[in-house]
Amino acid sequence: MKKNKIKVLIEGLDFPEGPAVDSLGNIWLVEQQGGNIVRFSVDNKITRYPTNGSPNGIAIDTRDHIWFCDSKNNCISVLEPKKKSIKVVCDEVNGKPLDKPNDLAFDDSGNLLFTCPGNSRHEPTGYVCALVKGEVKKITEGKYFPNGLAFTADGKELVVAETYKYRLWKGKWDSSSATWYEAAPWVEVSGPIGPDGMAFDENHNLHVAIFGQQKIKVISPQGIIIEEVFLPGKNPTNCAFLVKGGLIVTEAERGELLWIDNSIKGIPLYR
Repeated sequence: MKKNKIKVLIEGLDFPEGPAVDSLGNIWLVEQQGGNIVRFSVDNKITRYPTNGSPNGIAIDTRDHIWFCDSKNNCISVLEPKKKSIKVVCDEVNGKPLDKPNDLAFDDSGNLLFTCPGNSRHEPTGYVCALVKGEVKKITEGKYFPNGLAFTADGKELVVAETYKYRLWKGKWDSSSATWYEAAPWVEVSGPIGPDGMAFDENHNLHVAIFGQQKIKVISPQGIIIEEVFLPGKNPTNCAFLVKGGLIVTEAERGELLWIDNSIKGIPLYR
């Protein structure tokens, strides 16, 4: 198990999740139980934006607007930081309310994909959706708590965490038709809870937060676990790369935002 230099950037967070970095280098994350979106600016100032919900995963668009899953209000919403305004983008699929949306990511065509685990810890009722030109469709269902998700650098493959089966799924992604095909279990990462958020690095290795295991596991393009990074707290929820290098991690047990100073850079994310 590899030891890296780890620095605590923020402490005292109320169940942090979903880190992402905007075009100016500011770090964004959420306090899931506190109901806030949090900005950690390049000059180390902390700003909170109340959501009146339970924000989870976030993704940042080309305007630096913050798209986020809201598992309390069962919707996907967008924060415009300059206006301090929040707008609901979608809240149903097939005529039914979204079931506790969790994490999200843009593809190379601007479609927004998001997971909806609902209460699928013990029953395979979780699903994944795509928001395509204002319409929501399911791209897969029958999962035990679909959670984090990430696209490969070329945008042609999608990885989804199935937390309560302790595994990652991988399949081909067609952004023109918003279709995930030839998807199959790819890597087993073990429990006791399972994989959460994830991010690809510039070498195409996938860094996965393993909730309950106190680790980030690094997986090669061949699906081999090549490294394990030990963390101070046992419940890492998600991770993202800084532009200058290094992995930031949200950790829920201790309520911290961590920086793993490993000089590794991530792949550019679609916005």
